Amino acid sequence: MLQKLLNKLEDPNIPLLGPNVKSLKFWGLLLPSHKLWKYVYIFLHITVIIFTATEWVDIWFVKSDINLLLNNLKITLLATVSVSKVRSFLLFQSHWREIIEYVTKSDIAQRVDDHPKKKEVIQKYTKHCRTMSVLYFCLMYTTVVFVMIQPVYKYFFIESYRINVRNGTEPYAQVVSSWLPFNKNTLPGHLVACAYQSYAAIYGGGWITSFDSTAIGIMVFFKGELELLRIDSARLFDGEYSRDDKERSNRLKDCHRRHIELIKYCRLFDSCLSPIMLLYVFVCSVMICSTAYQLNIETSALQRLITAEYLIFGVAQLFMYCWHSNEVFYMSMSLLRGPYESRWYTMPVRRQRDMNMLSKQFNETIVFSAGPFTNLTVATFVSILKGAYSYYTLLSQQQNK
Repeated sequence: MLQKLLNKLEDPNIPLLGPNVKSLKFWGLLLPSHKLWKYVYIFLHITVIIFTATEWVDIWFVKSDINLLLNNLKITLLATVSVSKVRSFLLFQSHWREIIEYVTKSDIAQRVDDHPKKKEVIQKYTKHCRTMSVLYFCLMYTTVVFVMIQPVYKYFFIESYRINVRNGTEPYAQVVSSWLPFNKNTLPGHLVACAYQSYAAIYGGGWITSFDSTAIGIMVFFKGELELLRIDSARLFDGEYSRDDKERSNRLKDCHRRHIELIKYCRLFDSCLSPIMLLYVFVCSVMICSTAYQLNIETSALQRLITAEYLIFGVAQLFMYCWHSNEVFYMSMSLLRGPYESRWYTMPVRRQRDMNMLSKQFNETIVFSAGPFTNLTVATFVSILKGAYSYYTLLSQQQNK
């Protein structure tokens, strides 16, 4: 059944990012051309943005309770990142469409080549892209489901909480802590609040899933294209290409053109992603710190499970970006070896000079950034974890005084 659903998401015209593009359209990040549906999606975006603002307002009312404050803060910060992603995607929609069109065009162009090594690379990065998208979706909505069922579970399975709620000594548990202009501790008010909060959680999860899976899929393609370029540059002078001077020249030009295009769209992609990742790095540091602290002080088994799952989700989000950016970085450094793996030494001096110019072009490394301060690499990820642990230690010490 799952395989049938995944097959329906495939698009033969977009062989790599087909499911991701459909997800972007479904959640309204790629706005439809039809005016009515376009305004409907804009309205839905605004309702979730307003909800995020109410989360910030609620922080003021729970600031005296450290546990409620941290719980609200980590969710509010994640929602703020989600809003920043939507804002970026809508404001720079033409850039994102251009990047997706480039990825699709380049991917299709390489799929027609029957070279066994290239086919293996294409199958590998396509499978990786699909696997990452499915795993990310499962991880995201596992988190959403845990958050949504928490109030229901507490009411029906924790007798002390149910009694306290009925006699008015404890407020109703919320799906997500937020301020609303009515009393949430009455049954009707609680049901309305839970409905709105659940809607925002589901829709916000769709934002995060569609944006992140697409961005990571694009990174996977960039790494794959670099690997394909290395294969093509390594066979520039093999077989029939060693006898046809015009064909050799065309192959050199094609490798040069593809690398220039790749650099151009990597820079465009980085300019769209970098500001979001700067906020992401800060948010993940705070979220990992607060979640680890809550995991330490929480006494409820359910709350520990939800907090642990949230911690896994926060770490996994940041890790996937840093890991795939790191992969692109190291593959771009290894690209230089491609021309020198060819039979360049059997060619005339003129062609050796051309090959040398190509190798100089390939010498440019690609790395994605989080603002002007740091690059997205595994080393950065480790540094963030160390920083989050330091904040966690400081917070624990302050609380124990």
